Amino acid sequence: MNNLKQCPCKGSNLDKMIQPAILAALVKEELHGYKIIQRIAQTAMFNGNKPDPTGVYRHLKTMESNGLIISSWDTNDSGPAKKIFKITEDGYQCLCTWVSTLEDYKNTIDTFLNEVKSVISNDKSAQ
Repeated sequence: MNNLKQCPCKGSNLDKMIQPAILAALVKEELHGYKIIQRIAQTAMFNGNKPDPTGVYRHLKTMESNGLIISSWDTNDSGPAKKIFKITEDGYQCLCTWVSTLEDYKNTIDTFLNEVKSVISNDKSAQ
């Protein structure tokens, strides 16, 4: 593979983390879609890189259909109306489940990483 910049091994394609990132942003306050994207970009997961807006809006629609968030229209500003999103109780419970799931993933990854390091170390000493 000549171009590792786009390779998943670089960790830049973590789109499965959009849902917990959205929920975490909404725990703090109600936000409109673009502000959610900005908040997600500020997280360590995205390191200043904005996630794909189309993907975020698709997730917002799905999450609303699943009852994890609700929306309302903000028409108070002088500009166009903005759809404001708010986390629901089910969304909060989902985020708590994400925390548990991610802790399990982290433990599994730590174990796997130690196994891989051991294999690499043993391979280098055999050479």
